[in-house]
Amino acid sequence: MSITFTKLDWADPHLARIDLPKGTMRLTRSLASGLCQSVHDAPNVFWGVGDRGPNIKPRTAAKDYGCDHLLPLAEIDGAKVMPLPEAGPAIARFRIDGHRILLEEVLELTDAQGQAIGGLPVPHGPHAEFEPIFDLSGTRLAPQSGGADSEGITALPDGSFWVSEEYGPSLLHVDRTGRVLMRWVPHGQAHCFAETHYPVLAVLPALASARKLNRGFEAIAAAPDGASLLVAFQSPLAHPNREAHERSRHLRLWQLDGATGALLAEYVYPLDRAETFRRDAEAGDVKRDDLKVSEMIWTADGTVLVLERISLTTKIYAVRLSPDQAAPAALADPATRPTLEQMSSRDLEQAGIPILAKRLILSTDDHPQVSADLEGMILLAPDRLLLVNDSDFGIEGAETQFWMAELGERIKLIAHSPRPS
Repeated sequence: MSITFTKLDWADPHLARIDLPKGTMRLTRSLASGLCQSVHDAPNVFWGVGDRGPNIKPRTAAKDYGCDHLLPLAEIDGAKVMPLPEAGPAIARFRIDGHRILLEEVLELTDAQGQAIGGLPVPHGPHAEFEPIFDLSGTRLAPQSGGADSEGITALPDGSFWVSEEYGPSLLHVDRTGRVLMRWVPHGQAHCFAETHYPVLAVLPALASARKLNRGFEAIAAAPDGASLLVAFQSPLAHPNREAHERSRHLRLWQLDGATGALLAEYVYPLDRAETFRRDAEAGDVKRDDLKVSEMIWTADGTVLVLERISLTTKIYAVRLSPDQAAPAALADPATRPTLEQMSSRDLEQAGIPILAKRLILSTDDHPQVSADLEGMILLAPDRLLLVNDSDFGIEGAETQFWMAELGERIKLIAHSPRPS
C-alpha cells in the first residue's frame, strides 16, 4: 500500500495559565484521547473525549517549571501532580472542513444533578493499585467517588455514547449533552462509587480490577448494531501481580453484552515485541511494559482495527473476531492459574488457547513526520483514516495534531493465519 499522510489545520484552545518559579505553565484543551463518529451526524462530523485533566510527574514539574518542592513526591510509586484539579472529563464535537478541523462544542461530563464529573481517582479497596494525586503545593488530594480518567469513546445507534475510563476501570453511558446515564463497574467495586448521582451497576468481570496502575480500559468500540461492545485494556493486567504485567505480551479484549455488560467472549491480542517499534527503540531502551493499545474501530464488515503504540511509533493492525478464536471462559476467572499474563505464546499454543492473527495496516516508522503519542482514530472511508495525538493539555509543550492517512486501497479483511512470532 502506498500511504500518504496530510496534517490538517488545527489550534488547541486555551485552558489556563499558571505562573511558576521557572516560567509559565500554559495549558490548552485536550479533547482527543479517543475519537468516534455517530450515524446521527453528517459524515464530516466526529466526536472526541478528553481525559481526566492536566497531570505531570513530580520530577518533570521540578525540571520544567522549577517546582523543586515536589521532588520528594517522585519517591512515591505512581505519584502525579494535577495543577488544575477542578478540570475534568469532557466530550467534544468536531467538523472536518477541507483541510481544517473545527471545534463545534465542548461538553463536560455531568451527573444527573448537572454537576461536572471530576477527574480525580476513585477510592479503591486493598487489592487494587491506586494512584496518589497531589496539587501544585504538594498537598495530597482526596479520592473522588465519581472521578473518571476517560480515554475512549464509541457511538451507539440511538445517538448516545459509551466512554471507557482507566480508574475503575469502568464504562460510562453518556448522552449527547454529556450527561452520564449509567456507569458499569467491576463486581465488588460498587462501594467505590457510592456517592455518585447516577446509577452504578457492578456488572463487569471482577478481573477488571487487576488492571495495572493507570492502565485500565483505554480503547472501546461498539458493534455496528450496538448489541455488543469491545473494550481493550491499555496493557496486560497485573494478574496475579505486577511482575506478570511487566513480562506479558498478551492483552485481553472483552466483548460485552451492550445491554447488560455481561462478558460474551474474551480474545487474546498479541502485542508486538518492543524492539520492533523502531523509532522508540532508537530513542532509548524500550520494554514490554511500554506497549499500549489506545484505540479500536469495529467496522461494518466485522474487521476490528487496533491502534498499538509506544510513543514515537504507532502501528495499526486489523484483526477479526469469531467464536472459534475466543479464549476459554475459565481464563476470565480470577482464580485460574496460570493466568493469561503468566503464559507465553508457547504455553497458550500447548493449552489450545487461540491468539488473534494480526495484519499490519500501517506503521508510522515509515512516516517519521507523523507526531508521537497517537491515540485517537476514526475510519472516514474504507481507504482513509483520521488519526490524532493526545497533547496532554500541553503541559509538556505538546500540541494536538490531526493527520489524514490516505491508504491507497481499501482495508482488506483478515483471514485466520499463522500465529505471529
